[in-house]
Amino acid sequence: MAEHQVQQQRPTEGLKSLLPDKGPSTSQVLAVVTLFPIGGILLTLAGLTLAGTVIGLAVTTPLFVIFSPVLVPAAITVALAVTGFLASGALGITALSSLTWLFNQLRQVRGTAKEQMEQAKRRIQEAAQQAGQKTEKAGQQVQSRAQT
Repeated sequence: MAEHQVQQQRPTEGLKSLLPDKGPSTSQVLAVVTLFPIGGILLTLAGLTLAGTVIGLAVTTPLFVIFSPVLVPAAITVALAVTGFLASGALGITALSSLTWLFNQLRQVRGTAKEQMEQAKRRIQEAAQQAGQKTEKAGQQVQSRAQT
């Protein structure tokens, strides 16, 4: 029976070792004390905003129904005008960026053409030097054969 009591005490000791002995730190308490009232104030403001929105909607809904023959076409016209201006701006920016990209590509091609010409000149010079060396070597071989 003594063994049974020892076994029952071990699981509780394990739990005690997992739980911290000290309470929350000062910074945690200060954070809760500071943020709790701020959260309450923000929640109150959210509720007041919701109530104001519902009251405003209740007041203006009859006006929208009465003036809908005028407001709906006006809203459509304004929406189309805004869409047109935004599309025009987007297409203008796209055209400018495309032209800028094209200009940069052309400028890089011109710069690389000069580099390509210089590289080709170097290759031709190297090929001419190699041909001269081979010719000289061949001439030496012919002379050595002629002497023997």
